[in-house]
Parts: sequence; C-alpha cells; structure tokens
Amino acid sequence: MKSLIAGNWKMNGIGQARVEIESLIERFGGSMPGDRDILICPPATILRDFARSYSDEGIQFGGQDCHANTSGAHTGDISAEMIADTGASHVIVGHSERRADHGESDEIVKAKANAALRAGLTPIICVGETREQREAGIAQSVVGTQLEGSLPDAAGVFVVAYEPVWAIGTGLTPTIQDIAEMHDFIRAKTPESTRLLYGGSVKPGNAQEILAISNVNGALVGGASLKADDFFPIINAAPGQM
Repeated sequence: MKSLIAGNWKMNGIGQARVEIESLIERFGGSMPGDRDILICPPATILRDFARSYSDEGIQFGGQDCHANTSGAHTGDISAEMIADTGASHVIVGHSERRADHGESDEIVKAKANAALRAGLTPIICVGETREQREAGIAQSVVGTQLEGSLPDAAGVFVVAYEPVWAIGTGLTPTIQDIAEMHDFIRAKTPESTRLLYGGSVKPGNAQEILAISNVNGALVGGASLKADDFFPIINAAPGQM
C-alpha cells in the first residue's frame, strides 16, 4: 500500500496557481516520487487544465465534489462523469464543509460515492465529529454512523478520510492517541486494502508524527497544500510503500 497525500484546495486558486504545481515538481528534481501517491483537488474551473498538463509528471488530480446523477437539470452541479472526463482520478465526497454548508446527509454522500465508482473515479469519503460530540464522548459513535451510512455499496476501491470537524482550518489537532484510536476504529469497519487518511490542520511541523501512526495511510491536506513550500515537506514526511 502506498501513502496517499491529497491536497484539497477548496475554493482557492485560479489558472496562475499552476506556478505552485510547477514549483512542487521542481523541488522533487523534476520527477515526483513513485513510492507515494500525490493528489491535488483544485477548483473545477482549472481541473481539466491541470490534469491534462501535469498528470504525466506523477501527480494525480481530483474533484472536490460530484452530483449523484449522470446528468440532468441540476444547475451549477458537476457529475462524476464530467469529472472523469477532465482526466481526474479521484473525487472528494462528504467533506464536513459540504455536510454543513449544503446539508448533505450520509445517504447523499453514499449516492455520490456510488456515482464516483460508476464513473471510474476513486471516492475519498470524509467522516468526522464536531468538538461538542468529542467532548460528549460520542466521537466513535458519530463516525461509525457516518461510515455505515456513507460507504458505497457498489464494488470498487474507495478511500476514507477522517477529519475531526473542529480541527479543520483551526490549527488544532487531536492527540496522537486520539488519531490512532479513531483510525483503528475505522480500520475495523473497512476493508484492509482501504487507505485511511487523516485530515485536519496537517502542517509541515506535525506531518511526520501523524503519518507515522498505525493505520494512517496518508493525509488530506487543506491550506498547507496551496503552497509548494508547505506541501513539499508534508509529502516528504510520508513513508514510502507500506
């Protein structure tokens, strides 16, 4: 199993952001490491351009969301087939910001994960608890319910990303023990071959410690993936093929 380091650019980046990808490639001497998978999920407006320009450089690209339907009267939405048509390989579904901002239920997330597999994409399915839920001692119960309701029933490879909601973009991170316990819990509920990513304020300063935890097979990185200066050391902190 290779580590997967995925960058979620969220609603950041226009065409000029290609300089960060080019800088990242340069830092690796023009050849990205083959023993780790590197994925960038930029805004949909530049996904096709970046996927077709840099996929041959050893970087994979993905979408940040998809609609469950193949096509139809869904203004502003993007189907999994459209994302696949850009040359992308992955798509994030169920991110906490989608769940909160757009009221996405586990049922909707599952439908999107199934759609991703239908289109030949690998879904990255996000789960995670709020601060209140962790303090109430129900973090595992919440994540377990999300897993049960969100994992696809279609056959295919998928990735699970554990992102405690209270740690996303706040600079706060759970303890190493908290991360280990949750990843062990998720591992018990997913196929052994499923890669489990940790996300939530992953930075150059904490990446090595987090990525060394058992059953952490990579990271879903937010703000620190926007700049090559930050993303490069996080990728370097990931172990090679495990």
